[in-house]
Amino acid sequence: MPKKRTDVEKIREILRLCLELNYSLRDAAKALGVSKTTVGEYIAEFKRTDLSYQEITSLSDPQINELFEKGNKTSNPMYEDLSKEFETIEKELKRTGVTLYLLWEEYRQCQEEGFSYSRFCHHYRMWERRQDPDMHMEHKAGDIMYMDFTGKKMHIVDPVTGEIEEVESFVSILGASQLTYVEFVLSQSLEDWIWVNENTFIYYGGVTRGITPDNLKSAVTKACNYEPLINETYNNLARHYGTVVLPTRPVKPKDKSLAENAVNLVYQRIFAPLRNMTFFSLRELNEAAWELLEKHNNTPFQKRDTTRRQLFDEIEKSELLPLPVERYELKRYQVSKVEFNYHVYLKEDKHYYSVPYQYTGKKVKTIYTSRVVEIFKDNIRIVIHQRDRRPYQYTTIKQHMPQDHQLVNGWNPYKLISWAEKKGGSVKEFIQLMLDQREHPQQAFKACLGVLNLGKKYDDSTMQLVCKKAIEINSISHRFIANSLKNKTYKIEDQDTDDMKLPFHENIRGKENYK
Repeated sequence: MPKKRTDVEKIREILRLCLELNYSLRDAAKALGVSKTTVGEYIAEFKRTDLSYQEITSLSDPQINELFEKGNKTSNPMYEDLSKEFETIEKELKRTGVTLYLLWEEYRQCQEEGFSYSRFCHHYRMWERRQDPDMHMEHKAGDIMYMDFTGKKMHIVDPVTGEIEEVESFVSILGASQLTYVEFVLSQSLEDWIWVNENTFIYYGGVTRGITPDNLKSAVTKACNYEPLINETYNNLARHYGTVVLPTRPVKPKDKSLAENAVNLVYQRIFAPLRNMTFFSLRELNEAAWELLEKHNNTPFQKRDTTRRQLFDEIEKSELLPLPVERYELKRYQVSKVEFNYHVYLKEDKHYYSVPYQYTGKKVKTIYTSRVVEIFKDNIRIVIHQRDRRPYQYTTIKQHMPQDHQLVNGWNPYKLISWAEKKGGSVKEFIQLMLDQREHPQQAFKACLGVLNLGKKYDDSTMQLVCKKAIEINSISHRFIANSLKNKTYKIEDQDTDDMKLPFHENIRGKENYK
């Protein structure tokens, strides 16, 4: 596919064909794939310059641009009228569904003898390129928001220890109005990433139809188990706010430059003014940064009177999607098998949650927030529990239990007690106590099996001793048995407390002397 010519290349080629090779206007237009009118207008503009063809060809591209536009301004009143509408055209193009062709049609309704569509586009594009390069973005209002962490960092100082801690800088920018948001956070962790994304939505007062992180890796926490789940977490955030996560568009290199330019301006207008100041908390740093941010958003663009805030209020604010009633609650994920006692072990809390016993041995997905734990099989939720952070405890729904305490693989309290009885009376008593201390005996099955499996490594007399010791001090847990066997503490005899009394001595004072 041939490369599309720029306007300057088109001007040079039209002049070469018509002036050097003596092509007719019709033939030149056919060769270049443009209208005859367009070729004629360029030739007319050339004649108004009073320069020779050789002098024109020696000029640089910017000089040719300036020369032809200067000719328009001084010699063509029709261009003067059109040029007054360029800023309005620019704003209108950012509205949903508005195109240059639609604006040209509206222009011709008022100016029946006005420019052709190709010349209309040419004049606008030439003007557009001379404006602030930051404004030359083809984004519709409310369409895309870009965000990323900056490469450079600021720091805060611990007021007690004087320790310096680097902090991350988050920057987001709206594609159409370029309204910018900045916030400093402690890390690039998943929690901080979600937090600043939400704060950005709140700052703008709405959500764009798409959100594009320049580098999605920024959302990955140090915990390795987050990495394969990060996209799902971020997509859940997007779904909660009614938007979608979009990658940087590969055919739109200015997408990346838009975010990069925002970062550079943050360096100049926030980092630099704060460089010699000391901050003792994130709150102090952010408050100072937000004051400068407002100044930045209310500073006019180069070569124009419009500010980011004004452009946002005028064309983009009304196009944003509304915010939901509640903030998003961060969700974490875990994939695991249902254990033989039909409970799922949540690693983070070391807590067990029941599922219907028919799912024993099946692989399920656990999604949990700060308040609830949901367990899914094949994307169908099979149970929801209130989250309980007590380690090594069980949350069990009675309806999940099989009838008569019979597990799928045959384990039941009577079988465990019978196995323990073979090891000795103390072991049997200990297992009975473990079963009795739970609301549902199945909750203790795993711990009981753990104790009985230790009997494969230690002889029956040792198991008798350690279980007897556990019963005497009322420490009915698998951990106590395992630690006692490992450290051989069950061999330590209780000392008679009478032997530990201090002998009488006149210099030894009692509590009555310390009233």
